[in-house]
Amino acid sequence: MQHGCLGDAAPLLVAAQRVLALAAEHDAAIATAESCTGGLLASLLTDIEGYGRWFDRGFVTYSAQAKSEMLGIDPVELRRHDPVSRAIAEAMARGALAHSRAGLVAAITGNAGTGGPRDEPGLAHIAVLRRDCGLLLRECHYGARPRDAVRLHLAGAALAIMADALNAARG
Repeated sequence: MQHGCLGDAAPLLVAAQRVLALAAEHDAAIATAESCTGGLLASLLTDIEGYGRWFDRGFVTYSAQAKSEMLGIDPVELRRHDPVSRAIAEAMARGALAHSRAGLVAAITGNAGTGGPRDEPGLAHIAVLRRDCGLLLRECHYGARPRDAVRLHLAGAALAIMADALNAARG
């Protein structure tokens, strides 16, 4: 199965189906807040037939203004922290949770390409937050890979963390 220009997305679709099945099991709708992945995670989650009611919404917040307007992140916080940081990933996740009916959110911010002269290529932060649980954060370093490759790796990593968060609720 192909997913646009991103090549073989079959493993990601399997992971997305697993996350959606866990979300259904835990009665937890999903929302996403994405920057560098540009909605790829939301697209993967909505590509799975039969689980539409478990995806609430996706926020694509590429700019600081979008993060403020759509996720309610204080502009002062956006100026205080690097856009590609743990703090902004967490704020994106908290904003997505506050602006949705989701029980589980995943937020991704990063440099999928080369970025600016002081930006680390392939650096990204993922935050996954459950309404009834804690926050999971992961810092990823993919290096100077092609943009599509970084985006695919980030989507896969986010799906894995989402599954971990949902599986943690079993205990």
